[in-house]
Amino acid sequence: MTAQPKKRSVVESGDGGLGLGIALFIANGEDLGPIIRHSFESGKPEALMHSLRSIVKKKEVEIEELCRLHYEDFILAVDELRGVLVDAEELKSMLSGENSHLQEVSSAQLLKLDELHELYSVKKNVGEAITTLKICVKVISLCMTCNNFIVDAKFHPALKTLDLIQKGYLQNIPLKLLKKVVGRQIPLIKMHIEKKVCSEFNDWLVHIRRMAKQIGQVSISQASLASQKAEEMRLRQREAEGHSHAGPDEHLYTLDLENTEEESALDFDLTPVYRAHHMHNCLGIGEKFKDYYYRNRLMQLNLDMQISTSQPFLESHQPFLSQVAGFFIVEERVFRTADGLLSESQVETTWETALAKVTSTLEDQFSRMRTASHFLIIKDYVTLLGAAVKKYGYPITQLIEVLEKSRDKYHQLLLLECRKQIDDILSNDSYDQMVIKEYEYNMNVTAFCLEPDDAIPNFPYVAPFSSSVPDMMQLAGNISVLEQACGMFLLYSAQQCGIPKRVAERSHSALTARAVLKASQNAVYNALINLANFKVDEFMILLEDVNWIAEEAPDNSNDYINEVLIYLETLVSTAQEILPLEALYKVISGIVSHISDSLMTTLLNEGVKRFTVNAVLGLDIDLKMLEAFADEKFDSTGLSISGKETTFRDCLVEIRQLVNLLLSSQPENFMNPVIRQRNYGALDHKKLSIICDKYKDAADGLFTSLSNRNTKQSARKRSMDVLKRRLKDFS
Repeated sequence: MTAQPKKRSVVESGDGGLGLGIALFIANGEDLGPIIRHSFESGKPEALMHSLRSIVKKKEVEIEELCRLHYEDFILAVDELRGVLVDAEELKSMLSGENSHLQEVSSAQLLKLDELHELYSVKKNVGEAITTLKICVKVISLCMTCNNFIVDAKFHPALKTLDLIQKGYLQNIPLKLLKKVVGRQIPLIKMHIEKKVCSEFNDWLVHIRRMAKQIGQVSISQASLASQKAEEMRLRQREAEGHSHAGPDEHLYTLDLENTEEESALDFDLTPVYRAHHMHNCLGIGEKFKDYYYRNRLMQLNLDMQISTSQPFLESHQPFLSQVAGFFIVEERVFRTADGLLSESQVETTWETALAKVTSTLEDQFSRMRTASHFLIIKDYVTLLGAAVKKYGYPITQLIEVLEKSRDKYHQLLLLECRKQIDDILSNDSYDQMVIKEYEYNMNVTAFCLEPDDAIPNFPYVAPFSSSVPDMMQLAGNISVLEQACGMFLLYSAQQCGIPKRVAERSHSALTARAVLKASQNAVYNALINLANFKVDEFMILLEDVNWIAEEAPDNSNDYINEVLIYLETLVSTAQEILPLEALYKVISGIVSHISDSLMTTLLNEGVKRFTVNAVLGLDIDLKMLEAFADEKFDSTGLSISGKETTFRDCLVEIRQLVNLLLSSQPENFMNPVIRQRNYGALDHKKLSIICDKYKDAADGLFTSLSNRNTKQSARKRSMDVLKRRLKDFS
């Protein structure tokens, strides 16, 4: 090994520090460029050259000395180098031979290696192709499966298959064309499924609308059977109560095993609804189908609500009401079983809408009816409709209210028909004794208990009555029901009074006579009051001439009250000489109450669109005159000392309280319970609300708002506005 040359210190030469610096740079192997550049730039290259020559000489001396010291080592190294060169030549020859041999041997292997590489490449390509084909085959297989499901109308598994393709395979399909085709077909297939289920649902809509009438008829028939069973049970109960006095009867209580099974459920198919709802949920458009279902069913209901004008309501009411019942039976089933397709509020809103239409139709039709039997037929069917839909949770209060409102009209029609039947029977009766054959005996005599059951006469039988009797006995059957009700009331009264039942069940001829006389007396009183009221109404027609929007307060009373008072003065003076005091009291009270009611009715009717405070002041004048007349007659007839709690003035309390309220400076005090009970207890909220809506402080003249709006009127108007708002909130 050769020792590293040590850095030697440079002997300072004649050029001084420059030579020493260059020597140090050269010894340390540093760059001389800066020094050389500096020397040339300073214009002293000679000093640099001199220093360099001195350094070269010194280095030559060192080299010579070094060679002299290491001469023998150098010779030995050269000899060793020559030996190494010989060995290297031999190694080279040997490597060359080996390389040639290796080239000869490996050429065949290289060919095989190339073939192997090619085979590996083919294998890789084939593997990739197989993988691609597997994915494509799987996707195509799923597509074929989906198509088969669609052909078989199995839309739910078809959607599941589409979802599997879309989420599990679509992004991994290696063939771009196949991927594009499949991706384009998926939304089209979903749209096709949506159209198919919607088509099925639309067919169901048509089918269920045709079936709704049948569904309603079946349900109403079931309600009718239930009503008949209940009536039979009531009859058995009454029979049981009748037999209870005579001891137990082994045949009295029997178990009716017939028709004890539950009513069979109404059979109609909701599968298309369930499927369409489920499919739309799977497609993520469930809300769209909910809206579609609700809108289409509402349109169907609107069509069902249209009454046919080509036939009488008596003929069309059953199909109409059956259709309504069937519609809501279906809706109840859908709401209960279709997993949220209908909300409770939607069903309630639809029922309320339909019920309002049905009730308005019934009210209109009832108002036009002129035959009691037709009235009763429709009433019975409406009752069955209510019983049918009530089972499904629908409220029927409005239906019952309609029937309650029409009861008086039915009674009037029935009474007119009964009178007409009696008149016809009596007018057509020849009043000759009936000659009855054997086959006519049962239906004309026995059926009406006109002769004892065990008395069988010789035929032809000459009856002691004319032909009108059996027909009139049917009408008397209605009266017998009322007689039974009177008997039940009497027994109940006896029980409350502690009277033994056997005593109460004895003959009540005296009680009956008193009741008939009392009823006749009341009928006469009522007839007299009605005649007087009819005459008063002739004068009350003059209310039509009253200026309800007068711009100035009147100085005198209205014409109608003058005419009424003249008539009442004549009536009271005449009645006072004829009627007993009690009858006079009833007649005058009835007439004064009728006047009060007529004034209220006038203000409530549409004939009075609006009225001003000046019109109310006129009414106040009229009332004061009428009240003065009532007080004077109550005293002059001696009724004031008879202990009557209600005076003639009290019969005007409603209209008086109304006038006082309208003229009050703070009408809103009506809403104070204490003040209302003390000053306005006879006023009804609903009537008052209607009248107040028509009330204006002053007429709407051209300069009214500028000239008549003083502070007092403005305060009263504000108070009246508050009352109007609170009345609307209260109602």
